[in-house]
Amino acid sequence: MKFAIIGGDLRIIKLAEMLAKDALEVYTYGLEKAKELKDMQNIIECDTIENAIQEAEIIVGPIPISSNGETVNTPFGEKELTIREMFDHMKTRTIIAGAISPKIQEIAKLDEINIIDIMESEELAILNTIATAEGTIQLAIENTDRILHGSRVLVLGFGRIGKVLARKLIGLSAVVTCAARKDEDFAWIQAYGYKVTNINNIGKDLKQYDIIINTVPHLILTEKRLEYVKDNVLLIDLASNPGGIDRNVVKERKLKFIWALSLPGKVAPTTSAEFIYNMVLKVSKNIKDYS
Repeated sequence: MKFAIIGGDLRIIKLAEMLAKDALEVYTYGLEKAKELKDMQNIIECDTIENAIQEAEIIVGPIPISSNGETVNTPFGEKELTIREMFDHMKTRTIIAGAISPKIQEIAKLDEINIIDIMESEELAILNTIATAEGTIQLAIENTDRILHGSRVLVLGFGRIGKVLARKLIGLSAVVTCAARKDEDFAWIQAYGYKVTNINNIGKDLKQYDIIINTVPHLILTEKRLEYVKDNVLLIDLASNPGGIDRNVVKERKLKFIWALSLPGKVAPTTSAEFIYNMVLKVSKNIKDYS
């Protein structure tokens, strides 16, 4: 079976290497800057999206497939590629990608493209959560002038990432406060031994924190709320576009801010790639058996 790999981060580059080492033909596009794939046996770098797709039975896209809903994520590519352009060349084939928005899923459906969102796998979602938490802690250590032990850290949101992140932070003896909205979350936060606050009521209390980490995918730290943070606070936003922290205000005040997108692809590309590899082979086997 032949694969096309279109765009993607280090996870997808590692995946291409694994498939090629397994003696499978891999056609790539949007990975022109990936030096690891240069001159590698079974890797065919294509100069057009059409050439990459026409020989392949399964297409693997990025995770997430797009950040803006319009273009394919190609951080290692030299040219911009739109979702529309990619789908125009796919016909009725299968694409495996991640974090696929309802809009893109609808386009695929209309084009009779079988699109599989790998992020719907609970196992990969948990793996990404762990990698995100570890990567966030790495950023916090590298971008502050004090140890995490005893640092006051506020985690905005108590979803999957917030839960794992808070647990790892308290393991490093940080003083962790979790901000949530639901009574159930308040109960669990207290049960785990963290400090708790209502995310709707944060304001003046923000001045006490050394590090504030947002996990909520909509604006939480508004201009008004950012008035209360310390000048030397470290702000880390893990939420996808448009994020949860007002970046214009952050820039005006010259606050230390990191918008940390796609951390699993940066801190644990090999671990993620191994799981994606197994899933891709499983999907390809199902397609082969069906045909």
